[in-house]
Amino acid sequence: MKRDHGHQPEHPTTTDKDAQFWDKAARKYAASAIADEAGFERTLARTRALMPAGARVLELGCGTGTAALRLADAAESYLATDLSTGMITIAEEKLAMPDHQGLRGRLRFRQATADALAREGERHDVVIGFNVLHLVGDLPAVLGQVRALLAPGGLFISKTPCIAEMNPLIRLAVPVMQWVGLAPSVTTFSAAGLEQAIRTAGFDILATERHGSKKRDWRPFIVARAF
Repeated sequence: MKRDHGHQPEHPTTTDKDAQFWDKAARKYAASAIADEAGFERTLARTRALMPAGARVLELGCGTGTAALRLADAAESYLATDLSTGMITIAEEKLAMPDHQGLRGRLRFRQATADALAREGERHDVVIGFNVLHLVGDLPAVLGQVRALLAPGGLFISKTPCIAEMNPLIRLAVPVMQWVGLAPSVTTFSAAGLEQAIRTAGFDILATERHGSKKRDWRPFIVARAF
């Protein structure tokens, strides 16, 4: 999918700026190694076990499709979306490779935001958001959109960096990196704060787990059910 560059807003929004940041970073991001391979594998296995048979799955912030390509065979349909056209282009390139031929027709990649998807009115059995909630800007609004995207009783499965639990030096560095264009929008919250925000949006928390294989894991894996 190509972005229309024929008209650009005079004052780009935060969403526009973040999309541009990730478009520029996409190739480098795709080439980077997964920081905690063991933790990632545990997250994939746990997510797969939670997906009901015949599930209609939506992934938000899919990046270059790494998780989607590993999980889509367990779903009836899997729509993987991202803010960045650059990320989606790479994800589609991966899907076109011969070893993913069996996923075609079941897995689709699309450039889209949670807001745009929610306005379309389609419901899903599972919504997945890995490493994305700290990047959305308006967390309550996006969680409300996730709730609107789920069928009653549907699952929201997320794994999110909680900046408030990270090294204070990292927290101090983020605004400086943003100022020089080396970081996108970032929202700071703790795991407890994130859980409360999810509950407020209309979910029951079913499980909070730590899948990291290192000493401290600041990316809680949270399973929530829409009520």
